[in-house]
Amino acid sequence: MIVVDTNLLAYFYLRSEHSELADKVFLKDPEWVVPLLWRSEFLNVLVTFFRKNIINFELAIEIVGEAELLMESGEYSVGSLDVLRLAAQSRCSAYDCEFVALARELNIPLVTTDKQILSDFPETAVRLEEFVR
Repeated sequence: MIVVDTNLLAYFYLRSEHSELADKVFLKDPEWVVPLLWRSEFLNVLVTFFRKNIINFELAIEIVGEAELLMESGEYSVGSLDVLRLAAQSRCSAYDCEFVALARELNIPLVTTDKQILSDFPETAVRLEEFVR
C-alpha cells in the first residue's frame, strides 16, 4: 500500500512523460490510497486539460469515473491539526500536507514527483523513479 498524489494519478490516466513510470508504480503496488482531497485536485486537472482542448469533455467524464472506481476503497480523511503542523514545519501547501499526513498516519510511503514535498519530507516521500527500482 502506498499514498499517491494527484500528479501520479494524472500521469496514470493522462499520458505524459511520466506515464510509463506511473504504470510501473501501479504494477509494483496497485493498492493506492489518497486523502479525500484528491477528488477536487483531480477534477481540476481534468478541467484544465479539456479547457486546453487536450481531452474532450466526454473523455474527462470517462477518466474521472475510472479513477473514482480505482480509488473508492482507498480514500481517507486526515486530521486538520496534523495537516496544519506539517504545513507549519515546511514550505508545502496544506493540500500537499494532506498526502504527507496520510502517509505518516498509515506509516507508508508517499510516491510523488513533487519537488517541494520530496525536499521537505524526505523520510516520507519517495520519487517515482526510486520507488520502481
